[in-house]
Amino acid sequence: MIDSSAFQGKSAAYYTLGCKLNFSETSTFGQMLQEMGVRTASKGEHADICLINTCSVTEVADHKCRQAIHRMVRQHPGAFVVVTGCYAQLEAETVSQIEGVDLVLGSNEKANLIQFLSEAWNRRESEKTGERGEQGAMHEFHAVEKARDITSFAPSCSRGNRTRYFLKVQDGCNYYCTYCTIPFARGFSRNPSIASLVEQAEWAAREGGKEIVLTGVNIGDFGRTTGERFLDLVKALDGVEGISRFRISSLEPDLLDDELVDYCAQSRAFMPHFHIPLQSGSDEVLRLMHRRYDKALFAHKINLIKDRMPHAFIGVDVMVGTRGERPELFEECFDFLNGLDVTQLHVFPYSERPGTAALRIPYVVSSAEKKARSKRLLDLSDEKTQAFYAAHIGSKAEVLFEKASRGRAMHGFTKNYVRVELPASIAREEYDNQLLNVRLGGFNHDKTALMATIE
Repeated sequence: MIDSSAFQGKSAAYYTLGCKLNFSETSTFGQMLQEMGVRTASKGEHADICLINTCSVTEVADHKCRQAIHRMVRQHPGAFVVVTGCYAQLEAETVSQIEGVDLVLGSNEKANLIQFLSEAWNRRESEKTGERGEQGAMHEFHAVEKARDITSFAPSCSRGNRTRYFLKVQDGCNYYCTYCTIPFARGFSRNPSIASLVEQAEWAAREGGKEIVLTGVNIGDFGRTTGERFLDLVKALDGVEGISRFRISSLEPDLLDDELVDYCAQSRAFMPHFHIPLQSGSDEVLRLMHRRYDKALFAHKINLIKDRMPHAFIGVDVMVGTRGERPELFEECFDFLNGLDVTQLHVFPYSERPGTAALRIPYVVSSAEKKARSKRLLDLSDEKTQAFYAAHIGSKAEVLFEKASRGRAMHGFTKNYVRVELPASIAREEYDNQLLNVRLGGFNHDKTALMATIE
């Protein structure tokens, strides 16, 4: 039994690194603490509790995690500091030795974060070791389970300070691509039932939510735990009254069923918006990565989506400079992407991760070459995104607007994820979380959105 009385009136500060799934989980942790009487700390206030949810997808991400932990400890002296997430799972001992960290929770433990926090908090209070000074930090370091032993699923459906809700439908991954540490950080693929996810979506609708993004590590693999199908989940969520929009955050190409594309094309609420990881447009590099598809299958999925939904937004993940990516293989990748009818490229320079199979591949791409290749792909992405946006100038669209600071322009997205800007002169506070019909004009000043007027 958790005694929440010790937390009444306390304040908490949160910091999240990484993916949408992490942001969703952090927001859920915040809700749970709020229910125990903990409020979110104001800007500049010294919080009583600090929670850092970490990422470990690249070496740069690891470095940012360490920086964030040190910064939070400095900004909130005396706070009870909790570190969780992928970096905490993979480098638990390292994190536990950082001055000021009290509690380190891996992927299995974070499902019971409130219980661990409550127990450690009460121990610290009873032992009267709150002051760190010469005594040093007290580390309530919990042993982190190995990846194969991670079996818990921490539900999450939250929006934090955003308009859209994020619904966690799956966790973990069974794919073990040669460059990736996520299966070691998140464990094997697992999921809750469709019925429980529908209940969470219905709760979001009662809270006033209008759009939900489905998140997870490998959400197309949904059903391993319950024997259900991702398509069945999509069909069930499509019937949730009150939710006008659903978006699918990311789907592996080999798990993107043709039947799913056909269903989304005629569904009530699933938007014409897809995000599909490619990683490389070279079959040789895909084999080195141990990806489960080839260029032909990927191109088929893109062409099918565009045939069924000509105005669909398609985002694509691309990894640049992985081991084995010789210059001619990168050129093959560039030409493949240049010829695809996709909207935006999310470009990630390859980062060497300890313990991954990719380290055994002999050909190494220099940092300078990675940077040059990334720039070429980012320039290509800008061309494709701006061409996609330009095709919508002058058209009408329905936009879900998000809250903006007083006197600032409002932003929102169309059904097919065109970013829209409403000038401050006509923006209204009551437009927040409202679906409004607009006419799309030209680009804003930095070409990141189309200007709009209310119809």
